[in-house]
Amino acid sequence: MTQKTWRVMKLAGSLQLVLLLALASRAAGLNIPLEVEQLPTITTYTSGPIIALPFDNTVTVRCEAIGNPPPEYRWTKDGKNFMPPYITTNKTDHTSGTFVLRKQHIVQFQGKYRCYASNKLGTAMTEEIELIVPNVPKFPKEAIDPIVVKEGDPLVLECNPPEGVAPRQIYWMSFNLQHIEQDDRVSMGSDGNLYFSNALQKDSRQDYCCHAAFSRIRTIVQKTAMTVVVKSLKPDNEFPDSSNATEAPPVRKPGLLLPSGVQTEKVLLKGEDLQLECIPEGFPTPTIKWMKMGDALPSRAKLSKFKKLLTITGVEEKDQGKYMCIASNSVGEAAHYFDVIVEDPPKWLTEPPKSQLTVTGSDVYIKCSVRGNPVPDITWRRNGELFRDEPGNYTRVLDDTVVIHNARAEDSAVYQCEATNSHGSLLVNVNIMVLNMAPLILTRNYQEYAVILGRDIIMNCRVFSSPPPIISWFKDGDAITVKGERFFALQNGSLQIIGAEENDSGRYMCVAFNTEGNSNITAVLDVKDRTQIVDPPQNVQIISGTTAQLMCQAEYDRSLQSTFELVWRKDGEEIPLSPEENSRYVVNNRMLQIMNVNLSDQGMYTCIARTGLDEEHATALLTVLDVPDAPMNLVISEIKSPRNIFLSWVPGSDHHSSITEFIVEYEESQWEPGRWRELVKVPGNLATAQLALHGHLNYQFRVYAVNSVGPGPPSEPTETYKTPPAAPDRNPQNIKIHGHLPHQMDISWEPLLPIEHNGPGLEYKVSYRKLGVDDGWQEHLVNRPSFVVTNTPTFVPYEIKIQSRNSDGWGPDPKVVTGYSGEDVPTTAPRDIAVEVINITVLRVSWTPVPPATVRGHLGGYNVHWLRMRNLKNPNKILNERQSLSFHGKRSHAFVPGLEPFSEYKLTVNVFNKKGNGPNSDPVIFSTPEGVPEQVPILTASNAQKDSILLVWGPPLETHGTLIGYLLQYHLINETTLEMVDSQVKNITGADTTQWQLQGLKEGSLYRFHISACTRAGCGPPLAQESNTITPERVVGLQNDFATQGWVIGTMCAVALLTLVALIACFVQKNKGGKYAVKEKEDLHTDMESQGMNDDTFCEYSDSEEKPLKGGSLGSLTGDDMVGDSTSRDSLVDYAEGGREFDEDGSFIGEYSGHMHRGSVSEPNGPSSVKPGSS
Repeated sequence: MTQKTWRVMKLAGSLQLVLLLALASRAAGLNIPLEVEQLPTITTYTSGPIIALPFDNTVTVRCEAIGNPPPEYRWTKDGKNFMPPYITTNKTDHTSGTFVLRKQHIVQFQGKYRCYASNKLGTAMTEEIELIVPNVPKFPKEAIDPIVVKEGDPLVLECNPPEGVAPRQIYWMSFNLQHIEQDDRVSMGSDGNLYFSNALQKDSRQDYCCHAAFSRIRTIVQKTAMTVVVKSLKPDNEFPDSSNATEAPPVRKPGLLLPSGVQTEKVLLKGEDLQLECIPEGFPTPTIKWMKMGDALPSRAKLSKFKKLLTITGVEEKDQGKYMCIASNSVGEAAHYFDVIVEDPPKWLTEPPKSQLTVTGSDVYIKCSVRGNPVPDITWRRNGELFRDEPGNYTRVLDDTVVIHNARAEDSAVYQCEATNSHGSLLVNVNIMVLNMAPLILTRNYQEYAVILGRDIIMNCRVFSSPPPIISWFKDGDAITVKGERFFALQNGSLQIIGAEENDSGRYMCVAFNTEGNSNITAVLDVKDRTQIVDPPQNVQIISGTTAQLMCQAEYDRSLQSTFELVWRKDGEEIPLSPEENSRYVVNNRMLQIMNVNLSDQGMYTCIARTGLDEEHATALLTVLDVPDAPMNLVISEIKSPRNIFLSWVPGSDHHSSITEFIVEYEESQWEPGRWRELVKVPGNLATAQLALHGHLNYQFRVYAVNSVGPGPPSEPTETYKTPPAAPDRNPQNIKIHGHLPHQMDISWEPLLPIEHNGPGLEYKVSYRKLGVDDGWQEHLVNRPSFVVTNTPTFVPYEIKIQSRNSDGWGPDPKVVTGYSGEDVPTTAPRDIAVEVINITVLRVSWTPVPPATVRGHLGGYNVHWLRMRNLKNPNKILNERQSLSFHGKRSHAFVPGLEPFSEYKLTVNVFNKKGNGPNSDPVIFSTPEGVPEQVPILTASNAQKDSILLVWGPPLETHGTLIGYLLQYHLINETTLEMVDSQVKNITGADTTQWQLQGLKEGSLYRFHISACTRAGCGPPLAQESNTITPERVVGLQNDFATQGWVIGTMCAVALLTLVALIACFVQKNKGGKYAVKEKEDLHTDMESQGMNDDTFCEYSDSEEKPLKGGSLGSLTGDDMVGDSTSRDSLVDYAEGGREFDEDGSFIGEYSGHMHRGSVSEPNGPSSVKPGSS
């Protein structure tokens, strides 16, 4: 130690607040580390007595001690040295004084043993250890003469049971192991004898056997059976016929069979149970009464064995005194007195004397304070040798106290105090160490400590010295002492720091000194960051069978990484994480995954982030949602009738998802055995259902619950519930009347389900009559769900009703429904057919409807048929293109779309019903007007000069009339703004003209050209093209190059011609494929039996007011509208497939026109024509 440090230590008490630990005198007891030489101390030994049971193979007698040097052992037996036969360890190890006795010849080792543990400083010893080797208990073999006694005299059957290992139990039994009956006359005493207060003839028997049972050695022994003969008392005057008569025994004053004499002294130890017994004799049988002289019996007193035994548990000194038992009968009484004395074995008054460590020159007092009754004798020993008082010696023995004056080192020894009286002894070893020693620090130098920030830490400084040392703590090796409210010096010399801070890290010095010298060590403290769970697991609800995931992310001091672990617990039990693939628990990247969750996985899950210094935990509740458990305890109770019942149940667990509904199912064994069907649904907050049942069925019911997870398992089915037969509850439904043949009416209905029969013998009564005719009902009973009425007029209304019945009666009154008999095809055609051409493609047809009576069935509607006979542009070619449309319902007009312009048509109309078509009307012939041509297919601008351009075009593929010429518009364009500067119009007459040389153009300018084909109906849509005139410079260049580049113009003209031919071929092919198939239209109504005439049939027309045709307008070349009829080359099929619908009046003209032109629409009042050049 440096001089500076020593100076600080000397001035610590006066200059600074130093944490000191002054260890007081060790008078209260020794705590000497084993590193220091010390007296032996016995730590473990076997307390007696030891009972060697017969089935014990070995008996172990223990004696263990500590000391420095290690103690050696020796034993005495009955006061003499004893060498144990089997020592548990090698004697040279000096580690044990325990020895083992084998079963063979163990009897020779019975006796009292003492163990002595010695080293060079002294000897410690144990109390006496008694080893008892009991003999196997047995009764002596003897022949016992029969015992003869007069009737009424007392009798004692002696058992004299053998001694043995307690506890011992005595039984009196017969040969057939029946207990001898005991009562107030006959009873067994505590000594095992069987006492008869007076003998009766019924006591005569040959099998009185005494049995002794020893439970610890599992042994029962039996004494030789004894025979008892009770002689009867005969009357004085005997008669032959009264030889078996006896007289009552003479009365006799009471006496005591047990105990004998007048007074008994009873000595027992405090805490034992007091038992006082009085067994009387006399006739009549005496009764026993107990009392305590001068006091009442204690409340703990209990009477047993027919009041012959008085027991007081746990006697105390106040229970001492005189007790008396009195036996009395009608003749007199007898008494016995018990003098009860309660004594005590030796016991310490407070506590046994403690070992002491002291310094040379001090006085030592060893006081051995005991009590007992009788008063114990005290014997003193030193190192196991008797030690008596020697007057004039500095060591005195004063009865219960040893005094050592001015103790010296050689007075160090083990002093034994033993207190003995008649009931036992007490022994204590007191180690007295007289020692002067400089401080010895037992804690390792440079011990490293780690503590978590904010936690407490104790740094050890275990010191031994005599006298006790003064201990000081310093930090970082300088003279600054440890101080503050967070630093505490403990009694054992350690330093405790409360709530460690970062700046507490460093080196600490522990310095210990006393009068004999000083010593010091260094401790190193490192304050670590605490472990924290930054992302704790959250409460989660998970559906059974899925995977649950719990996250737990922790932060910790990186220096503790090698000791860090993340542990998961469920309900306090650690979750086993197995590396096997089939394990349900997987931890991956701080996440706990529970595969295939089930209800057993529900609980509190705790994540523990642990290092070698601290741990942090976070808990989350995992709730498993599952389908509800099956309901239980289904009970059926009738309400008003056997077919109207209540079903109640007890819901099962909902597994944390509220039950939304209960489903009641039934199974009946007659029609569908084994098949469960839903009967009724009940809200989840109810547990009863009212059930209306069918008759004549054997029902079973079951219930299952439904929650947000799904349906749960069904309950156990109820017992079979049988309903009585009853009349049907309802009549057939969904009655249908058909007329498949003209003079026949087919009636069919939806039959009752088998379970709705309600009984045997189900039939249907079919009743019918003509509607509006006062005729009676025609009735028929049938078994099948159909009936055919024959020989009916064609299409006549009937009233029909159907009623069900069975063997128990009729169903309710049936409802009447109306139907018609069979239909036939219509007989007349519509008249007054008129057509109005709305425009070039649409026609309005009107007619006079046929009389209803001629329809002869349900009116289906009208068919309009039209035939395109010829194109007026080529009238000599016969076309015969047929088409038709059906218009459902009652109507007198319709619109026919999709006509071809400039064509001649023939049109007829017929009515139809479900049976078929009526005759066609007279034909009407009409023509459609001309229309505007289609757009020209090609326009080219070529041979540009400085003031002219050659335009070439092809004629339109469809002219829709007679082509009369073309309309040419051309515009001068500002190439900067792209605006039109000047516009010109040119009407070109002549249908065969296909080119035009424009003159008078502005040189070097951009022009846009529009060309349209025209008929008398107007001009068609224009086709545009742009081109430039050339400058004078380019004219010269072109003239020079014309000879060499003329072939270019020829090539361009050839390409234009080929393109024109290809376009013409495409349009021709399109027109061939777009026509409406005549054959298809003719086949549409060939089989009216199979065609449904529903009101929503395709192309159905209605009778609403006429709507004018919507036409389209074409934008003019000048920006104004160019008026012209809208045209269409599309067929009716094209529009049907395109999803277009008819207007309410049966037309789709507006939609058709809008579909074609997508422009603004106008509604002309009638047909109109457009003249060429009208724009």
